[in-house]
Amino acid sequence: MSDTYKTVEQPAEGRITEKKSKFLSFIFHVESPEEAKEIVDEHRKKYYDARHVCWAYMLGPGREEYRSNDDGEPSGTAGKPILGQINSYELTNTLIIVVRYFGGTLLGTSGLIKAYREAAEDAVKNAEVVEKTVD
Repeated sequence: MSDTYKTVEQPAEGRITEKKSKFLSFIFHVESPEEAKEIVDEHRKKYYDARHVCWAYMLGPGREEYRSNDDGEPSGTAGKPILGQINSYELTNTLIIVVRYFGGTLLGTSGLIKAYREAAEDAVKNAEVVEKTVD
């Protein structure tokens, strides 16, 4: 295991539109599953009128604790692509939430995966990634 890890310090946001569906993405530094759940719950309340609030997180310097949630989207089309972006950028202690406002056009499985992946990536690109040393 490395003695450094990558994370974000400040929240950041991203946004994409795909066939009139709006995908708002948010990235946060988190230290526990409880903290991640609190932030997800806050976003569910804030975006109560959205169709889906999907998310994924990765925790620990060894990146061993992770979870993702499709929030009603077809299995594997939202949470996994979001988690995939966390992995692609080798982040940990990171939560990404993607809020979807349905635009009236079904995107299909591959369209959903692409949209959630791109939305999550937009949040990462807008965030400042920092390298930290394991305590």
